[in-house]
Amino acid sequence: MILKDKALSTSTSAKIKAGQKQELDVAFYLRRAFKDHSQVFVFNDVKFKHNGETAQIDHLVVYTYGFILIESKSITGEVAINQHQEWSRSYRGKWQGMPSPIKQVELQLTLLKSLVRDNAPQLLPKMFGKIQQNFGGREWHSICAISSNAIINRDNTPKTLEERLVKSEFIADKLLDIMKLPASTPNALHFFSTNVRPWFSEESLVRICEFLLEQNIAPSTQLKPDAITSNLNEPSPIYQDESAAIAPITQEQPNIANEINLQCKQCNNQTTLKPRSGRYGYFVTCGECDTNTPMKTSCPQCSSANTKVSKRKELYSLVCVDCENTALFKFEG
Repeated sequence: MILKDKALSTSTSAKIKAGQKQELDVAFYLRRAFKDHSQVFVFNDVKFKHNGETAQIDHLVVYTYGFILIESKSITGEVAINQHQEWSRSYRGKWQGMPSPIKQVELQLTLLKSLVRDNAPQLLPKMFGKIQQNFGGREWHSICAISSNAIINRDNTPKTLEERLVKSEFIADKLLDIMKLPASTPNALHFFSTNVRPWFSEESLVRICEFLLEQNIAPSTQLKPDAITSNLNEPSPIYQDESAAIAPITQEQPNIANEINLQCKQCNNQTTLKPRSGRYGYFVTCGECDTNTPMKTSCPQCSSANTKVSKRKELYSLVCVDCENTALFKFEG
């Protein structure tokens, strides 16, 4: 399930455009593979603060057994890593050093691990109502997704790093290989199985995902959510030094054209609806008849059913992938 899309930049910078296209390509493949998966939750472009430090994660996958962080890197030409784990790449026949994307994503992983561990009491239930669970035994992985037109010098790359490099079009296969998901969500009977992997219950997954959405730092100006419509057949342009630090940029305002007044599907009540989220997305619970009604509905502007619901702080919105209209949900009472 895709819980957060990437916000689009309007910058004309060549290196920012190249980096954004790579992130959109990876997000496209993640959407194709996991948009309807009940055990996989995808966040694109997540930024949070903890203990005075800030982390920005290109792609975060939360699944039944743990977390996977993905660093997207736009590289044109050849990339090589020596025995000292130092990165270099070629550009128009010339080689130059570059920062290690693996080290970068490892730093982000460390901060994310600290964030969830410090908040374990609100994210994980107590065992037998007495013993507080923690994140011990949960799986943590970090990988780097590189442009599909790059050449990876795998022969001379240290094995431990080579296994963590993947081209964009193979990202879903790589994740499935890492996650090794069961056919169904584990239950109490798995305690009696051999080689037990600690897992998150459905309730815990919901709590963790809601918590991460709440922790996400929104840009100073809200962006239009990404429709993930990048043209995968169009080659990325050649840009030099895409990995350089990117300064904050001014973004465009979303097209918020209207509001949506939901009503209970059972009794048509509109006044005591409480927004909630669950395994299959956002919904409202009726205070009169206790019926759950999905928030996802057709676009009020173009009537397209190709919509998705997003939450930022206490605001819920419906985003149309086809016309890019954003409508806010209005809750009476």
